[in-house]
Amino acid sequence: MSEVLELVDVSVVREGRALVDDVSWSVKEGERWVIVGPNGAGKTTLLNVASSYLFPTSGNATILGEKLGSVDVFDLRPRIGMAGMAMADKLPHDQTVLQTVLTAAYGMTAHWQEQYDAMDEERARAFLDRLGMNEFLHRKFGTLSEGERKRTLIARAMMTDPELLLLDEPAAGLDLGGREDLVRRLGRLARDPYAPSMVMVTHHVEEIPPGFTHVLMIRQGQIMVAGPIETELNSRNLSRCFGLPLVVEQHGERWMAQGLPLG
Repeated sequence: MSEVLELVDVSVVREGRALVDDVSWSVKEGERWVIVGPNGAGKTTLLNVASSYLFPTSGNATILGEKLGSVDVFDLRPRIGMAGMAMADKLPHDQTVLQTVLTAAYGMTAHWQEQYDAMDEERARAFLDRLGMNEFLHRKFGTLSEGERKRTLIARAMMTDPELLLLDEPAAGLDLGGREDLVRRLGRLARDPYAPSMVMVTHHVEEIPPGFTHVLMIRQGQIMVAGPIETELNSRNLSRCFGLPLVVEQHGERWMAQGLPLG
């Protein structure tokens, strides 16, 4: 099984502070990883390196067989799907949902003079339908609810048929119903053997979709745990990661964590 992402001794330093510090980690083809940790731990920094939008200060990052610093990132980036609110801020709010997804086919954020063929539109509609957005094709992106925007962004990230799909807090800001609907749909995607390798950042283990195979826990820029979710997502490891006593329980294919009552 080949590696789609390999970080070796990677550090990212800004203004004298290490956002991630001497990180070594690899993601193999077909794996579905979730990254958890407290605010400021370095989760999004790792994802930005994996997306090729952030270069390490030191160490080596190899994405889809290409080493950062030795590859034209404009050739590499179409092979990577990225969905997060940073992308949402770049998208015109007056575009329709369908246009928002279609523009990804040309690596653009806004429709200009490009022409889309029937296959492009068919793919866009299929991804939107898969994420429950078929009724919103002609709605303006700026009028969508938080959950509808998140689902549109995931459909957009899938449009280029990526080999690596990166999800930055896809359930953040959603109400309970929106979160559960998104987790269910992501679980279906995670169990699809033809879906790309996936890495998802979250603060909450309750947001981990069924079908995710591995967990990485990071604290203060350093990896504390990385391995199969069945063995590594436990009370001891999560307590160390967040710095307080926590109890982790698994209910079917879902996870839950809560703090111990004060004695």
